[in-house]
Amino acid sequence: QVHFVESGGGLLQAGGVLRLSCEGAGFAFRSYYMNWYRQAPGKEREMVAHITRHDHITNYLDSVKGRFTISRDDAKNTVYLQMNSLKFEGTAVYYCNAEAGPYDYWGQGIQVTVSS
Repeated sequence: QVHFVESGGGLLQAGGVLRLSCEGAGFAFRSYYMNWYRQAPGKEREMVAHITRHDHITNYLDSVKGRFTISRDDAKNTVYLQMNSLKFEGTAVYYCNAEAGPYDYWGQGIQVTVSS
C-alpha cells in the first residue's frame, strides 16, 4: 500500500528557513519522478519543484528559484524541499507527489504558514 510520511512544516516568520521531508513507501521510489506542490488558500495547486529519477535533474517554479532546493535520497525513499527566505505568499499546504507513467501518488499535505 502506497503511503507517505511528510514532516517539517510549521509556522515561521518571513525570511525564515524550513526543510520539508517526504518518505514514501509501497512503491519503487527510485523509479519515480518526485515533485513538491503547494496550494494556498483560495488558489489552485501549483508545482513548486520537480526532480527526475536516475539523473536527479531539478526544475522550479520561477517565484522560488534561488530560494528553494529539491533533493532526494533514494536509499531512504525520501524527497526533501529546502525552503530559504520564505515569503508570506509561501503560506500553503505543501504536498509531495510521485509520478511514473500512469501512476500518480500524493502525500496528505503539510501546512506551512509564513507570518509577515
